[in-house]
Amino acid sequence: MTDGTAHVPGATYRLQLHRDFPFAAAARQLPYLKRLGVTDVYLSPIWASTPGSTHGYDVTDHARVNEELGGEPGLRRLAARARDLELGLIVDFVPNHMGIAGGHNPYWEDVLMHGQASRYAHFFDIAWRPLKRALEGKVLLPVLGEQYGRVLDSGELRLEREGGRFVLRLYGRALPLSPRSLILLLAGLEDELPRSVPEDVRAELGSVARSVENLPRSVAPDLSDADREARAQEAGVVTRRLEDLAARSPAVARVLDAAVAAMNADPTRLDALIAEQNYRLAYWKVAAEEINYRRFFDINDLAALRMEDPRVFAWAHAKLLELIRDGVVQGVRLDHTDGLYDPAGYFRDLQRAAAGVLGREGGADGRPLYVVAEKILEPGERLPGDWAVHGTTGYDFLAELNGVFVDGAAEEDLSGIYRRFTGDRDPYPAHLYRGKLLVQRQSLPGEVNVLAEHLERLSEDDLSARDFTLSALRAAIREVIAAFPVYRTYVRASGEREPGDDGYLAQAVQEARARNRQGGAPLDSSVFDFLHAVLTLSHPDPATRERYADFALKFQQLTGPVTAKGAEDTAFYRYARLLSLNEVGSDPGHFGTPVRAFHAAARTRAEHWPHAMLAGSTHDTKRGEDTRARLHVLSELPQTWAAFLSEWSGLFRSLQSPSPDGPAPSLHDVYTLLQNALGAHPLNGEPEDFVDRLSTYMLKAAREAKLRTSWAAPDPAYEAALDTFTRSLLAHEGFRAGLRALHERISPYGAQNGLSGALVRLTAPGVPDTYQGCEGWNLSLVDPDNRRPVDYARLARTLGRLERGHDLALARRLLEAHPTGEVKTLVTWAALQARAAHPELFGAGGYTPLDGGKFLLAFAREHGSGVAVTVAPRLTLSLTRERAPWALGDAWGRRTLTLPRTGTYRNVLTGERLNARTLKVPLAKILEDFPLALLIREPR
Repeated sequence: MTDGTAHVPGATYRLQLHRDFPFAAAARQLPYLKRLGVTDVYLSPIWASTPGSTHGYDVTDHARVNEELGGEPGLRRLAARARDLELGLIVDFVPNHMGIAGGHNPYWEDVLMHGQASRYAHFFDIAWRPLKRALEGKVLLPVLGEQYGRVLDSGELRLEREGGRFVLRLYGRALPLSPRSLILLLAGLEDELPRSVPEDVRAELGSVARSVENLPRSVAPDLSDADREARAQEAGVVTRRLEDLAARSPAVARVLDAAVAAMNADPTRLDALIAEQNYRLAYWKVAAEEINYRRFFDINDLAALRMEDPRVFAWAHAKLLELIRDGVVQGVRLDHTDGLYDPAGYFRDLQRAAAGVLGREGGADGRPLYVVAEKILEPGERLPGDWAVHGTTGYDFLAELNGVFVDGAAEEDLSGIYRRFTGDRDPYPAHLYRGKLLVQRQSLPGEVNVLAEHLERLSEDDLSARDFTLSALRAAIREVIAAFPVYRTYVRASGEREPGDDGYLAQAVQEARARNRQGGAPLDSSVFDFLHAVLTLSHPDPATRERYADFALKFQQLTGPVTAKGAEDTAFYRYARLLSLNEVGSDPGHFGTPVRAFHAAARTRAEHWPHAMLAGSTHDTKRGEDTRARLHVLSELPQTWAAFLSEWSGLFRSLQSPSPDGPAPSLHDVYTLLQNALGAHPLNGEPEDFVDRLSTYMLKAAREAKLRTSWAAPDPAYEAALDTFTRSLLAHEGFRAGLRALHERISPYGAQNGLSGALVRLTAPGVPDTYQGCEGWNLSLVDPDNRRPVDYARLARTLGRLERGHDLALARRLLEAHPTGEVKTLVTWAALQARAAHPELFGAGGYTPLDGGKFLLAFAREHGSGVAVTVAPRLTLSLTRERAPWALGDAWGRRTLTLPRTGTYRNVLTGERLNARTLKVPLAKILEDFPLALLIREPR
């Protein structure tokens, strides 16, 4: 459908593309997806990326479509097939960063070769003048496996000739050399040639050496774009001349190779050549503190882009806009937009560019292209209303819905069980604060240092701040970021900001100041005043405000990564009270979502962001939606969970190994393992790979927690003990039987949560997205577990069975066989078919909460005469008191649901009809034979 300007999907389906699932494989699934009922296929990044990439977010060239996926011809064939089936394509675009590993990014390689004189130096966010003098005019390249001197002496760094090109070879990686530095190799080589070499060859070799020497320095001031282009062209000419010389004169080739060999034989000479490069080679562990290019989080191989530069924007989006113009792409999902310098400005620029290629200048709402932004909203935070997007990618919805299936009354009990078992007495906010501080000190200190140096330059011009030391400013920045209540604020260069930004900044500074006092006031309180003034652009002088703004915008680019790493990749793995709540977009400290809060958020979305995406699972979620759904049930039987832990505690202790830091694995890791083993336990037996999957997960979880081991400093002994414990525990027949019994006890109620969650996602205001395979059960763990192949053949067979005719009898059979997941396919298919049959009702309909009591999430969608009522039970273990696996009929007692209108309704999940002569209808009647309902009012 359209909203007057943009193509807006009715429902999307996310496909993860990679070398083993390219465009052609996606095209083969399009007929199935069309039959399922989606309107648009939502693709992971399609752009050229690091060879072998399994995710595509390490884009190496935004101007090219990934050849491993089938290249642009393959994409266009996919789009043509989609068009034939009346399906749209939504593509994932990565504006914040690029992959730079392995020499596959031509733009980064050019920067390494030419430094500041590169035609692409402005692409990347590089601090060319950092505090460390040795990095002046250079890029830190932390690619060495050990200290530089050792690598040099070992011979692992070698100069090599490739025709007329010289490279520095390191671990199979060819690093480019600054053309001007070749004078150290070429100077005087013409005199080394035998006398028999023709004079013109000798002269040409000398001429090449002089050409190299005369190239402008990469740090030469005031280089124009024409100068940069000329320098690159001249360097190319030098390479071709040398290649030609070596090809036609074996003597020249021998002299060049002898010079290379001589330099490799003399580490001092080789070091002198390396010192002349536009990069500084360093041990990879140095990156954290000394890195001088902005990265995606702490990943050295992902360099941030300066998308605020119009030239970078134009280059990066040229191919995307071409695909939009040609009708190949109908919408865009934007990755990690909180990393951008000015997200609001970026969204405006993208929509204006799209308007230009679509011939829809401006448009009614300034949004001619369907765009959703990956944005994590904290509880109570609102998406900025002036963003030229259609909403978020759905993590906010996921968090709201996720918490609905948790019984908030069990918070005290589950908290006590967790404390007693693990010894962890800290609330989640304490873990989050420590995680954010840890990330700034261990993973992102280089980025913090760049900010601190920037702030110090500002303080030098302020008489009241000039005495602040660099270390004090750095500490203040760390504390304020650690206290930040949201991922980032959106202060703009003009001074404009979002309504809540001043409050967030004040809250962060106030908390940082309070912690400073509690810690004995190591920092003068006025340093926080100065930082607050800079972040709020509080200065009477316009020029100073402009300088403050540049700092504030760069500060904002760091708070998001620190929060993401500190929360999602640290605190989420340290605080394990109820792991179903440790999900992207969620706050594990919030124990559940009241139904009224879900309704309030849904009404707001219907009013302000009716086309935002609704997610249940994604490529980034920590657990699959049905893994979480099962773990939610623990909130309904905390004492059973406590008894299970107590029963097997002796076995746990016996399987731990002694270590200097305490038993291995820690009880925290044991608690984490137990929840994941229960949540992801397969419904149909125990496949051979289950223990391997758990072991792989536990290694990642322990490293992310950074308590007993980490990615930066692995502890092999601890990791071995963790693996042994996991495998021994799951091999213990008694424990396996006990785990299976608990799993079988709660799995029907977890399945009910999963079915209810799917139905709500598919019918609530917004554009529902189904992550690949989630039309069946998704009992996955974190990536790479959540990116395993999907059995589309099996899903298609199930769909065919439904299409041949579904009724109550079939629905009941599928329910009884719920471990197969076919009942979830039924719910997904039936709801998507209803959306397709009533696009205005679900796309533009209002939202009315319906009160069905504690055990129900129900609402109506209304548009004109159309009415759809969603009836989704919750907390059904408590409702049924475990007397039945499903909450059917009499389980609802005398509870009623008040419908918005009388009339005849059809439950599209079963085909049953409900004649509602009065507004109040017994729930025992609505849910007599099937444990959820989607009622569509039939026209009179």
